[in-house]
Amino acid sequence: MMYAAIMGYGTIGSGVAEILENERDRIARSAAQEIYLKYVLDLREFPDSPVADRVVHDFKIIEADEQVKLVVETMGGLEPAYSFVKACLSAGKHVITSNKALVAAHGTELLQIARDMDVNFFFEASVGGGIPIIRTLYRCLMGEKIQEITGILNGTTNFILTKMDREGASFDEVLREAQELGYAERNPEADVEGYDTCRKIAILTAMMTGKEVNYEDIHTEGITKITDVDFRYAKELGTSVKLLGTSRIVGEKVYTKVAPVMIGKEHPLYAVSGVYNGILVKSDMLGTSMYYGSGAGKLPTASAVVADLIEAAQNEKTNVPIGWGTEKQEIADNKTSECCYFVRIAGTVKEKAELVQETLGEVRTLALENVDEFAVLTKKICETEFTKRAIALDSECQKKGEDGIRQIIRAELED
Repeated sequence: MMYAAIMGYGTIGSGVAEILENERDRIARSAAQEIYLKYVLDLREFPDSPVADRVVHDFKIIEADEQVKLVVETMGGLEPAYSFVKACLSAGKHVITSNKALVAAHGTELLQIARDMDVNFFFEASVGGGIPIIRTLYRCLMGEKIQEITGILNGTTNFILTKMDREGASFDEVLREAQELGYAERNPEADVEGYDTCRKIAILTAMMTGKEVNYEDIHTEGITKITDVDFRYAKELGTSVKLLGTSRIVGEKVYTKVAPVMIGKEHPLYAVSGVYNGILVKSDMLGTSMYYGSGAGKLPTASAVVADLIEAAQNEKTNVPIGWGTEKQEIADNKTSECCYFVRIAGTVKEKAELVQETLGEVRTLALENVDEFAVLTKKICETEFTKRAIALDSECQKKGEDGIRQIIRAELED
């Protein structure tokens, strides 16, 4: 038997406790021994909970108990999660976490401590909720050279963009609905500004390259500037807009970014809708593979935590090679990357067609009824060159006292 503790009895922590109790026999068969929940650490009391008699308020109890060899961290945030996890690993305990902020900020150090202590630091639930992407990368695809990972990694933003696409609603309207349904926090900044997706793609990039990735080096844009008008044009193009976290290896360089991207129906992530997540992986031998499922939620995320618990129990005295080392991965400047651009421009095609051609080059033009603007889709172009051309277009408009560019969205479309 192995004894476990859960730190943080919120949505995910309570889900882990529920699975450990309800699926005790199945887990024991998979782990080759029973996993017994001995402690639940939380500031609150849970008198009506099945774990009421196991609730403790002092972390030192868990740290000092030599019987406890498995610790689950579902507190979230950096402190005290970081200090508690580091102490548990240093005490020779296996740690499983769902905390992407912790893994993105301190994963390198915590993985090294786990190696030094011959224990494990597992974090399957930190990316993609219940989708088994971390384990897929270090087990199923261990013989592959990963060339790209692109994902819809945040259910809140995907829900918002899906509703805007299907119903023609505004960003503010759908955000309020998402908050009422519990999909978005009262302060949704981490989701809608792309920060949550940024940390997750940083983790996946580190897994892909085997090197430490600083999430602060990743260019990050959110969805707050996306409008219902953008989706009207998208329908005309047969496309949709998704918030994507993307990491690509091109030659010796690694390009990573988080941004809204216009994608067509042929793209594997086009059909990923609502609160679901989807992750596309391109590798040298398998080619393109897709991983789809619930990116959040009590039991889906808890199931990923329990899978890590089972693997830790199976490797009670062995460190499983996983993660990345201390060497830092340089993130290439996205200004040297190429893509197409969707651009909305004030005025009419008749008024500005010549100017657009002079500045942006060959484009596909779109127009909607009852709007004082039009849109164009450029050919694939280097970001530095596109930025120079877009500035030139705006500058010429300003000289004439006219409005210029209203919106720019990257587009991954077949030429």
